[in-house]
Amino acid sequence: MAVCFAVVSPEGGEDARQYDGRVTAFVALSCVTAAMGGAIFGYDISTAGGVSSMDAFLREFFPDVYRRMKRAAGVSNYCKFDSQLLTLFTSSLYITGLLTAVLLASWLTARCGRRPSMVFGGVAYLAGAAVSGGAVNVFMAILGRALLGVGLGFANQAVPLYLSEMAPARYRGMFSNGFQFSLCLGALLATVVNYGAEKITGGWGWRLSLGLAGVPAALLTVGAIFLPETPNSLVQQGRDHGKVRALLQKIRGTDAVDQELDDIVAANAMAQQCDNGWRLILTNRRYRPQLAMAILIPSFTQLTGINAIGFYAPVLLRSIGMGETASLLSTIVLVVVSSAATFTSLFAADLFGRRTLLLAGGAQMLLCEVLIGAIMAAKLGDEGGLSRAYALALLLLIGLYSAGFGCSWGPLSWLVPSEIFPLEVRSAGQSITVASGFVFTILVAQYFLAMLCRLKAWLFFFFAGWIVAMTAFVYLFLPETKGLPIEHIDKVWAEHWFWKKVIGDREDEASAKL
Repeated sequence: MAVCFAVVSPEGGEDARQYDGRVTAFVALSCVTAAMGGAIFGYDISTAGGVSSMDAFLREFFPDVYRRMKRAAGVSNYCKFDSQLLTLFTSSLYITGLLTAVLLASWLTARCGRRPSMVFGGVAYLAGAAVSGGAVNVFMAILGRALLGVGLGFANQAVPLYLSEMAPARYRGMFSNGFQFSLCLGALLATVVNYGAEKITGGWGWRLSLGLAGVPAALLTVGAIFLPETPNSLVQQGRDHGKVRALLQKIRGTDAVDQELDDIVAANAMAQQCDNGWRLILTNRRYRPQLAMAILIPSFTQLTGINAIGFYAPVLLRSIGMGETASLLSTIVLVVVSSAATFTSLFAADLFGRRTLLLAGGAQMLLCEVLIGAIMAAKLGDEGGLSRAYALALLLLIGLYSAGFGCSWGPLSWLVPSEIFPLEVRSAGQSITVASGFVFTILVAQYFLAMLCRLKAWLFFFFAGWIVAMTAFVYLFLPETKGLPIEHIDKVWAEHWFWKKVIGDREDEASAKL
C-alpha cells in the first residue's frame, strides 16, 4: 500500500503560511451563487414544518392528524402530531440525500469537479419542487421530497468544498459560513411564504410554499453553469497548470500566486500516489482525527435538537396552544433571530476562532434547553395550553437557543469539516460528513414527534445532555484552525495533545510501511 504523507513546509515553516491576494468581486460573486445550495436547504427545512401545520395540507394528506388536532379532548398536547407518515414526508428528503451523497455525489465531485455536482443538484431540486407543488396524493408529495433530497445530496457535497477552496485562507471562515447564512435566508423566505400562503382562500396555499423551492433551485442551476471550477479541483483533474495559474490570479486579484499553486500541485501529487480516498480515510491512522470530526461534528449538530425545532417549530408552537397564524408568525421571528446570529458568525469565526464560538454557543444552548424543558414540564400538561406569559417566555428561550446555534454549531458544522481534509481524502471526507449529518437528521426528523409524545418535556433534557457531551468534545479534542491555509491544516493534529498519540510519528510510520 502506498504511503501518503504531506510535506507541509520544506523548512518546517510557520504554522500558518499566508498567501498573497484579496477578496475579489469575482470570487465573491462566485461564492454567492454557489451558496444558493444552502438557501434551498433552508427553504426545504422550513417549508416542511410550515405546511405540516397548515389545516388545508393536513386535511388533504393527513386527515388522522387533522382530526386529532381539532378534537383536542382526550388527546395529549404532546401527541397531536404523532404520525409516522407525516414524519416520513419530512425525512424522505434526507433519506434520498444520504443515498445520493454516498453513492453518487462523492464520486462525481472528485472526478468531474464541484461545479457539475451543483448543476446536477439544481436540476434535481427543480424536479422535486415541481412534483411537490403539483402533488395530488400523499405518495406524490413524498416523491417530490425525495427528489429534493437527491438535489440536497449533490449540493451539500459540492457547495461547502467549493466555498472553502475558493475563499482566501484568512477569510475562509466568513465565506464558508456563508453557506449557513444562506440556509437561514432560505428558511426565512420559506417562513414568510408559509405565513402568506396560509391565508390564501381555497386551500391551495401549501402548493405555493412547496413549489417556490424552484426559484432558488433555478438560480443555483443557471448560476452553476457559468461558475468557474476551483483551482484545487482543476489540478486534481489534471488540467493545464498555466490555465489554473491564470484562474488563481483572477480569483485572488494578484499575480503572486505561485506559492499557493505549488502547494495545491504538491497536495495533488501526493493524492495521485495514494490509494482510493475512501480506503485511506477509513484505514490509515493518519486520518483518524479527520474521520472522527467528519462523523461526530455533524452528528452532534443534529443532537442539539435544532432541526427538530427547524422542522417542527410551527407544530411545536401549536402544541403549546398557539393558533395556526400565530405559530407561523412566531416562526418568522425565530428565523430572523437565527439569521442575524449567523450573520455575526461570518466575521466572528475568523476573529475569535472556531473553538471559542463552539464553546460559547454550546453553553448558551444548554441553558436554554434546560429552561425550555423546565417550563414545559412544570406548566404544560396533556390538556390545555400555556398561559400567555409562559408562552412568550418559551418563545424567547427558543429564540435565544436559535441565536446560540446560529453563531456557533450551525455555521461551524459546515466550516470545520470542509477545511480539515487533505486533498487526497477531501471528497470522501466531505461525503462522510454529509452522510453522518443525514443519518442523524433522518433519525431526528422521523422520531422527534414520537419522542415528544412519549418523553414529553423530558425530550429537551435529552437534547441538553448531548449538548454537554459535544461541548466537552470540542474543549478536549478540536484544535483551532482559523487562519491556516487549507492545504496546511493537517499539521495541527500532530501538535494536539491527544491526536498526536493517535496518528503517531509520520517518519516512523512511513519507514515501517516502506
